[in-house]
Amino acid sequence: MGLFRRLARDKRGVSAVEFALIAPVLIAFYFGLAELTQAMMAERRASHTASSVGDLVAQSTQINNATLTDIFSIGKTIISPFPTSTLKMRVSSVVADASLSPKVAWSSADGMTPLNTGATATVPSGLLTVAGDSVIISEASYSYDSPVDFFVPQAVTFNKVFYLRPRKSDTVVKVN
Repeated sequence: MGLFRRLARDKRGVSAVEFALIAPVLIAFYFGLAELTQAMMAERRASHTASSVGDLVAQSTQINNATLTDIFSIGKTIISPFPTSTLKMRVSSVVADASLSPKVAWSSADGMTPLNTGATATVPSGLLTVAGDSVIISEASYSYDSPVDFFVPQAVTFNKVFYLRPRKSDTVVKVN
């Protein structure tokens, strides 16, 4: 009985035991926050990619396939240092017809399927108010897969869409 009483009064190992109980939780919390932060950075870069690609197209009066290829390359540069293999981009010019129905004038994509010319597009209401109004739709889709796969075990896909008005002309014309 004397041995048990001495052990009950002995406080020398309490800190080590508390650390052993709390350390795994703190380490898991640290890695979880690091993983969440990386996912948030990937989401922001996907958003910035869609915005920048659309902005570059909206600054043009006319555009060709070579320029669009360069712009898509810029989008891949923006998403780095994350892998670019799951980045998909599409940029489309949509013009309101006489009945204010948004129709695709042209579309180009890298990894996505381009929209069909003449197809009806979906735009927010009130964006195209007069026949001939034009808007550039820039889309980016990025599938982020965490390298740790502890708290986010499956890939998360971020889809971003931006609507921009052409800056220097009423419409951006695509030439070959």
